[in-house]
Amino acid sequence: MAKKLLILHTGGTISMSEGEDGKVSPSDKNPLVAALDKLNHPAKLYQESLLNVPSPHITLDHWQILKERIEHAVQAEQFDGIVITHGTDTLEETAYFLDLALNTKVPVAITGAMRSSNELGADGLINLQSAILVALSDESQNKGVLVVMNDEIHHAKFVTKTHTTNVATFQTPTFGPCGLVTKNQVIYFQHLSQYEHFPIERLTKRNVQLVKAYVEMDSFLLEQLAQHQCDGVVIEALGAGNLPPSCLSGVQKLLDAKIPVVLVSRAFNGITQDVYDYLGGGKQLKQQGIIFTKGLSGQKARIKLLVLLNQSLAQPLANYF
Repeated sequence: MAKKLLILHTGGTISMSEGEDGKVSPSDKNPLVAALDKLNHPAKLYQESLLNVPSPHITLDHWQILKERIEHAVQAEQFDGIVITHGTDTLEETAYFLDLALNTKVPVAITGAMRSSNELGADGLINLQSAILVALSDESQNKGVLVVMNDEIHHAKFVTKTHTTNVATFQTPTFGPCGLVTKNQVIYFQHLSQYEHFPIERLTKRNVQLVKAYVEMDSFLLEQLAQHQCDGVVIEALGAGNLPPSCLSGVQKLLDAKIPVVLVSRAFNGITQDVYDYLGGGKQLKQQGIIFTKGLSGQKARIKLLVLLNQSLAQPLANYF
């Protein structure tokens, strides 16, 4: 019996067309809807235009809509897999939120395009074909949300957009892709050691800010955040997890205000570690109470902190990073 697959369209370049003036913009008619018949797939496909927004317009409310629709599709309508089409600018963030928040074990694949539907070398249709194959594969079950682009499969946790225009933009630093898509086969060759799920009925908006460290960074922004009682701060630190001494007074004010501070590295590869024992070094920062991550980017750490702040935690916050 053929599997039942739901495709949820949310907008983005994959659903746009290029005009005669060379500008790419959203349209009322999604070109993918009519093109679906061209795809080769052993499944019964259903599709919905759930949203139609460029991905820089995505909000927490949109995430909530997606989460609820997917869970209803799986639990009440018995779909065997889900495919999401999405703009690439924030695709990795939507994927990681759903990876943390979804209560389902069926395959969920998210894809997009770097070229609109009528551009030379348009990649949307082949990416959709690959995502469908991934969502239909039995091997994709219990793997969380998977990002499928350019014949590669990536875990939502670590994948990131690395190029503004290249079709091979989505990469997983340090680890590489977890699988590949051939013409008619899905092949996995690595998996995460741990998949995380945090039950969320409603994602309450929190003021969690993301700040990037740089040479002679001062405390101005950090002090403002401390004074205005934000809910959390993620800092993209230098190297393995170090900060300039000139910003440490601001860090301390955040900690004094009981605002969680999470540290990631601004470096493309590797993880944060409390190695250096000097003023602003990682060892001293961790002793102060700053939370270190293991390979998350700044935007992913922010999402995880948002999700955790919506939980009743049995352990200290730092234990979940």
